[in-house]
Parts: sequence; C-alpha cells; structure tokens
Amino acid sequence: MSDKIALIEDDPWLEPYYQDIKDRIERFRKALDDIEKYGGGLDHFTSAHKYYGLNYDAERQGWWYREWAPAASALFLIGDFNGWNRTSHPLTKNSNNDWEIFLPDREYKDTFVHGSRFKVHVHSAIGAQDRIPAYVRRVIQDPETYDFSGQLWNPEVPYEWKYDYDINSLKHLLIYETHTGIAQEREGIGTYKEFTNEILPRIKKAGYTAIQLMAVMEHPYYGSFGYHVSNFFSPSSRFGTPEDLKELVDTAHGMGLAVIMDIVHSHAVKNIAEGLNLFDGTEYQYFHSGGRGNHDGWDSKLFDYGKWEVKKFLLSNVRYWLEEFRFDGYRFDGVTSMLYFHHGNTEFNHYDKYFRHMVDWDAVIYLQLANHVMHTVRPGSISIAEDVSGMPGLTRPVEDGGLGFDYRLGMGIPDYWIKILKEKSDEEWDIHEMWHVLTNRRYKEKTIAYCESHDQALVGDKTLAFWLMDKEMYYHMLKSDQNLIIDRGIALHKMIRLITITLGGEAYLNFMGNEFGHPEWLDFPRQGNNWSYKYARRQWSLLDNKDLKYEYLANFDVEMLRLVKEENLLSSLPAQQLNMDDTNKVIIFERNNLIFVFNFSVGNSIFGYKFRVPKRGAYRIILNSDDPEFGGFGRVDNQVLHHTDEFRYLSLYVTNRTALVLKLQT
Repeated sequence: MSDKIALIEDDPWLEPYYQDIKDRIERFRKALDDIEKYGGGLDHFTSAHKYYGLNYDAERQGWWYREWAPAASALFLIGDFNGWNRTSHPLTKNSNNDWEIFLPDREYKDTFVHGSRFKVHVHSAIGAQDRIPAYVRRVIQDPETYDFSGQLWNPEVPYEWKYDYDINSLKHLLIYETHTGIAQEREGIGTYKEFTNEILPRIKKAGYTAIQLMAVMEHPYYGSFGYHVSNFFSPSSRFGTPEDLKELVDTAHGMGLAVIMDIVHSHAVKNIAEGLNLFDGTEYQYFHSGGRGNHDGWDSKLFDYGKWEVKKFLLSNVRYWLEEFRFDGYRFDGVTSMLYFHHGNTEFNHYDKYFRHMVDWDAVIYLQLANHVMHTVRPGSISIAEDVSGMPGLTRPVEDGGLGFDYRLGMGIPDYWIKILKEKSDEEWDIHEMWHVLTNRRYKEKTIAYCESHDQALVGDKTLAFWLMDKEMYYHMLKSDQNLIIDRGIALHKMIRLITITLGGEAYLNFMGNEFGHPEWLDFPRQGNNWSYKYARRQWSLLDNKDLKYEYLANFDVEMLRLVKEENLLSSLPAQQLNMDDTNKVIIFERNNLIFVFNFSVGNSIFGYKFRVPKRGAYRIILNSDDPEFGGFGRVDNQVLHHTDEFRYLSLYVTNRTALVLKLQT
C-alpha cells in the first residue's frame, strides 16, 4: 500500500489522523480477508439466507429448515402442518453446530405447502417460547388474534421479471421518498398494487428518476414508520405479497425509475414474540448484552457488528434484497447511531470525535463491508448514509480512507429551513448563513440535498408548506381567492426548493406530496388519535383539483426538475458566488453556465439591478418563479433578451420573493 491516502491528500487538516485513517483501511482489509479464509469467501458468506431459514432442496425433494441458536437446548418446528404440535418435529444439531430438520415431499407434500403457517418452538434458559424464525421470508398477522407467524411462500408460478433495468444508466438522482401504506388517498393502509397502479405514474410524470421506498422490511407496529424491524428478510405483508412488491419494482424499472430501499440495520425491535430479541435465551445472540445492547431513545435493540454470525446475517440481508427483489440500492437508516457509542448525542466540534472518541470500529467495518457487498453484487447500486455527524470519508471509497457510501443526506439543510421559519421573521433571514448551510460539504463527498423529508412531516413538526401558510391553507387555496399569507407561502416554497436543489448537493430528495405543498402532517393510527387513518394518507385530489393553488407548486417542481436534468446541474461543478446583497436580500450565483438570481426581500423590487457575470453576451430567462402558471404575478417578461455591457454587467428587474434562472444565448 502506498504511504499516501487520498482522503488526506484532499484535506491536509486530516494529516494528524493519518494512522487512524490507515487503520480504517487495514481493519476492512483484514475483515474481508477473514471472510475469504474462514467464511468460505464473500459469495458464500453473504448467502446465509440460502442455508438458514426455509430452503427447498430440489435434489432431495423437500424442505430444509435451519437455525443458528447456540444457547438453545432444543428447537421444534411447529405449524398448521402438524397441528402446532410442540414436540413432534424436533430439530437436531448438524456438523456446523446449527439446528436443522428436513421435511421430505413424500411425507409433507399435502400438509407443508404454499401458504402454510409455521413457527419454531425454542427451549432455552429463559423457558420455552414460540418464535418466528430469524431468516423467515414471509410473516403474516392473524386478523383476529393479531398474532404473527411465518408463512411458507412458494407460489406455483414464480414472478416473471419483465424489465432489465440498468442502474448505471441513471444520470440524475432525483429521489421521491415514499411509503406504500400512506401513498393512497382513502383512509386505510395502501397496498403495493395501489402504489404500482396509481402512484408510480404520478412520480414519473412529476419528473423524478428514483423512488426511495420506506417500511419494506416487516415491522409489527405500523406506526413505527417501518423503523422497528422484526423480520429482516420479509417484505411487509400488510401491503401485499412478495410478488406484488416485485411487480412494483419491476414496473418502476419499466418507467425508467430506480428503486432504493430504506434498509434498517441500525437497530431492531425489542419485541420477543415477533423479533430476534432473546431468541436463543441470551441477550447477546444478535445484540450486545447489557446497556450497550439497548437504544434508550429508540426503545430498541442494538446489533453486535463485531460478531461473525451477525455480520453474516446482515450482509446476507444486504445481498438478499438486491437479488431477490432487484432493488437498486439502499438508504441506510441511523448511520450516526451505528458509528458512535453515544449514538450521536454529542456536538461534533473536533476531528477527534470522528476518529478517536467513542467511535464503534465494529460498526465502521460493518458499513464498509456492506457497501463492498452492495457494489460487488450489484455494480452501480446506490448507497446513501443517513448521517448527521459529517464523518470525514463517509462517502469516499474504502481505499481512499472512507466508508464506501455513494451519498450522504444533507440533514442540516431541512433543519435549517425549519429553524428559520420557526424562529425568524422574513426580514431577519441571513443570506450569508443560507449560503453557508447550503454549500458547506466536504470535497469529493456527494450530498443529497432536500428541504424536507418524512421527518419534517411527522406529528410534532410541520411541512414547509404548513409552516409557511398554516391554517390559511384550509380557507384560501382557491385560485380565485387572494390572500397575502398564501402568496408569501407559495413564493417562498418555490424559492426554498430551487435554491436547495441548485446549491445543496449532487442529488435531491423530496417526500411524497411535499412538491405540491401537501398540507398538515403525518400521523399514524394510534391510541392518541383513536386509531384514525385521517392523516396517514396523501390527498392527491388537492393536486388534481384545477381550482386550487396546489397545482402551481407542482407545476414549478416539474419545471425545476426539467431544468436540473436538461442542464446537468447536479453533476456540474459547485456554484460560484457572484453577488450577495444584504440590504435587498439578493443572492446571485453561477452554476454550469446558468445564472441564478434569488430575491428574498419582503418588499424590495428593483429596476435595473446590476451585477457582473462571467461571460459577455445575451441572456434569456429560462425559469421564473413569478410566472402566473406557478402562482406568481408575471412581473418580469421572460422573452426579453438581457445583454451585458462592456464590463460584463447585466441589468435586470429583480422582483421581491422571486427566483430567476438565466442562460447565455449562443
């Protein structure tokens, strides 16, 4: 290995941490080498789901069920095939010290069939319990008893994939963050089928290039938003069948949309009946024992990433969803919590916090391995880190001293927008602070910019639209109804989105409905709201109603994304600041030969506003947030050509609360 490390070459401030970063690389290489030497190689090691759980043996013609439960004293397979008899089908230990049982077709072809329900009865130091197998592929809930059980899923006709999508063809990463269950308008739980038929066409029409699908992995409590996972290899059955999910992914691919899955390896539900907790009677089978195994803030269990069998379980899970359901990548949830023993409960104000202070190296190695597996199994697949700490090298290749992610979420950006809307009047907005927040990211580390995700939409907060317009949205969204609060809200909603996508990163994300200013919040059915689905849905009729102003915001979003794609903005060099005017709150910058003019002033509309541009020539406005089709007032004529003078100055009519994009005419 060369003495030089690219991460340090690009940031000399990291030189004091040379050995720490070198150790990062060496630890990963050793972990990978151990897998090759002792784990049968990466291909074998990441195929544990083809060994554990239920797997059909075509040669012997029957079903194997295997389980890793080292501290258990006895295991019995139970289900409707044997009348839930807890003693008739014992598992035995094999040469690998795993528990197993074989059910030959000749004896069970009429009883252990597609749709059969089953569990495993485990005897351990804490007693005897009925459990759901760790590697189970499908889990269903009894509608009367609410009890969960595994289900043998072996349809006679497997799903036939129709489209061969090439993830490497994706040029502009514009993510539409979605949740199957709340995507429909009716009050209830949406299905994969509904999403495929009703929502995917909307996403395609809106101009997005990828969807990020939440709540895919089975979770017992719907209101957890899918983040308290119980069964890691099971697509949630509350939305439909595995074939329904495959059809969703396949149909998206046919539309040219990439499908990214929200994967949760940062923690697991602590439920015993449905999840992995105390499976073999010990705290430490999959999780750390004692306090280290509990996330008090999330009320969940924490994996032991240094444990051989846990790495096998999770890395096989990474591979499984890519191959079985053809997902194009992952958004890894809770990366900050994984990386540090304090789970992010600190101020990241010194490099020591990233390299020496309470860093969980087992988690670092695991994430490096997970990214390596992803990019080996599915070259070009997209890995996204939900990290608020800003760890250096997070989105750099391992050989550069990084963790191997492709993108990080720019989590400080939505926090910033919400903060100023909550705490500051429009007159108090600081354009220099705005610029800093939107452009402050590490060199060569790609960021996904966003104004708001599902986090900002949940009960306890508000969407940007609701912060801007609040209850006025209930009474004044008719196009025929003039209202100053609504006018302000629509104007700023457009400007915030445009400046975020153009300054904030190399990719963009939007949570479904926010592009047209979906009102209110997200609230899952719970005891506190009398188990209502009123706020666990998306009101598409607001957008479809041509008498309402929601259409204005959607129109602008479509044109904004079209501009971004046509001008290759996200893959271009970062923006160059041209003008910062505190008095009038005007920000002007250049990116990829386009000129962006933002006037955040409450009332200052300025005729003949002069500023210097990089190139002489004639410029035309190609996007104007004040256009009437976007709910604006049409104060600027887009057809006028704006010529520079001999000193490269442009002169424009810059209206208040307006964003303009100009392009040099050739």
